[in-house]
Amino acid sequence: MPERESPARAVDDVDAVTRAVMTASRLLVGIAARSLAQVEEPVTLPQFRMLVVLSTRGPTKLVTLADLLQVAPSTAMRMVDRLIAAGPADRQTNPADRRETLLGLTEEGRRTVEDVTARRRAEIAAIVERLAPERRAALVEALAAFNEAGGERPAPA
Repeated sequence: MPERESPARAVDDVDAVTRAVMTASRLLVGIAARSLAQVEEPVTLPQFRMLVVLSTRGPTKLVTLADLLQVAPSTAMRMVDRLIAAGPADRQTNPADRRETLLGLTEEGRRTVEDVTARRRAEIAAIVERLAPERRAALVEALAAFNEAGGERPAPA
C-alpha cells in the first residue's frame, strides 16, 4: 500500500502550496468575473484592475499607473482611452503642475468599483462563512503572509 504524504510535509512542499494557491486563484477569478458581468457598462478584468488602482491612489500620472499595473505605458494609454470613452475614467490637469495630465475616476467609475467590490465581498464572505472558525484564522494568517511576500497591500476594511 502506498504511503500517504503527511499534512506537515504537504504544507512544506512548494508544489503543493502552489497548486492550492492556483486553485484558489481560479475560484477568485471566477468570483471577479461574475461580479463584473453584472456591471451595467461592460468592464474587462484588466480595466477593473485599473479602476481599482485609480480608486485607491486617486488621480495618477499615466507612467505611474502603467508601472503599478506592470504594463507598458502604451497599453495603459489604450486602456485609459477606452475607459474615458465608456465613462468611468477621465483626464484632468494636475493642479500642482499644469503641464501634467492626471487620470482619475468619474462618479460612474467610483460607483462601478464600489458595486463590483461589494458583490465580490458578499460572495467571498459566503464562502468564508462555511469555514470553521479555526480554519478562518489559519486562512487569514496564511493569506497575510502570502500577500506580504508578494508585496500586496492589505485591502481596505
